[in-house]
Amino acid sequence: MTTLSASPTRMSTPARVGLHALLLFFSTIMLAPFAVMFVVSLLPNTAFLARDFSPANFSLNNYIRTFEAVPFGRYYLNSVVVSVSVTTVQILISSLAAFAFARLRFRGREAIFLFYLATLMIPFPVTLIPNFLIIKNFGWYDTYLALIVPGLFSVFSTFLLRQYYRGIPLDFDEAARMDGASSLRIWWQIIVPLSGPVLATLAIFVFQGVWNDFLWPLVVTTSENMRTIPVGLAAFVGQYSTAWDLLMAGSVIALLPVLVIYVLGQKWFVQGIALSGMGGR
Repeated sequence: MTTLSASPTRMSTPARVGLHALLLFFSTIMLAPFAVMFVVSLLPNTAFLARDFSPANFSLNNYIRTFEAVPFGRYYLNSVVVSVSVTTVQILISSLAAFAFARLRFRGREAIFLFYLATLMIPFPVTLIPNFLIIKNFGWYDTYLALIVPGLFSVFSTFLLRQYYRGIPLDFDEAARMDGASSLRIWWQIIVPLSGPVLATLAIFVFQGVWNDFLWPLVVTTSENMRTIPVGLAAFVGQYSTAWDLLMAGSVIALLPVLVIYVLGQKWFVQGIALSGMGGR
């Protein structure tokens, strides 16, 4: 009796070349806006408006002028403080909540989680005014607390981590409890070390979301000292004119932290996408 072994289908050379050409084409389309942004950031505004792209016009002066025109350094500091704080605390809280929903047995667990998950159906604009009134009544308006506290809790982060934690065998928990480990110790010494990829993926998503957030910082801040980068970049856009050179230079500077974090965590990011089921498999 003979058995047929299935071998992976190999693409022909023309098909492989065509696929790579297609991928290269779409990659160029994706990268084109960033290339335009970088080129414009090196040109004076008059040269850009006149479409004068001669090499003599290119310089790094716009990056220096960006910090001189507005307190861009303060905007940067605020964005770093808010993004790092929200990312760290949100992942901590979401990880603990996900551990409870995925690993602990208590009455009404599924009903509570479904009710918790249902809040994802509420769009952010609906809760914007109530959240603003709460911040105002607490006396947190135009402070770091207003920028940080509302972002510390995330249903999506809890849901994502819960789905991942449910895939870890319960045998680990039972063996640890037989050795006298508490739930908190199981979470810290077993679950967290096994969840590096998904935690790294979530950290990148959360950091990027907070770093690029515009609406909430615009609503809860009013002074120059508390503005974040997205709100600060709006200062270059006027009613009758736009400082495209400074706006693009500021955008390039704002892009750097997210780019660096993604490059450093790219390996874990790809693993987290695959393991958490977000890759569409």
